[in-house]
Amino acid sequence: MKAILLLWALLAAAPREYTGPMPPQADVPCLLHADNLVETESGEASEQKRGRDTVYSVAGATSPARTPLAEPIFLLRSEKIAPDSLELYAMEVRAGNREVVFPERKDRAPRPKRLMWTKLADKLFRIEVSENLGLDNGEYSLTPRGTNQVFCFTVY
Repeated sequence: MKAILLLWALLAAAPREYTGPMPPQADVPCLLHADNLVETESGEASEQKRGRDTVYSVAGATSPARTPLAEPIFLLRSEKIAPDSLELYAMEVRAGNREVVFPERKDRAPRPKRLMWTKLADKLFRIEVSENLGLDNGEYSLTPRGTNQVFCFTVY
């Protein structure tokens, strides 16, 4: 009887193999919609000075990667980008571009939205938005800290 209980405890504690969808490309976060994945729009934000502010902008008024979920979930197959380096920012649409403005005064800078990540398998991570009320409708960008690389999406 003890052997059966021990075997059952070992099986219950054994890691389970991930069987869900896999991102087609490494280092490109994908929005998870049930069993479907939608790649985020990847690119480089242009950086420019506007007075004392630093503005990061992406061409186009909206992203082709769209989700109806206020608390989107992403899958990331990580080769070069660490999931804990990603920051999520809301973007404003101005003159047909999406942008984030960082004022010279750090206390007025936009704060990244909270993210949680979970390791699903070797180099595969689930990233979730953990804001209390979720995200408002609008344009957003995931960016690895310290880079101009962006992964944009729209919440509608």
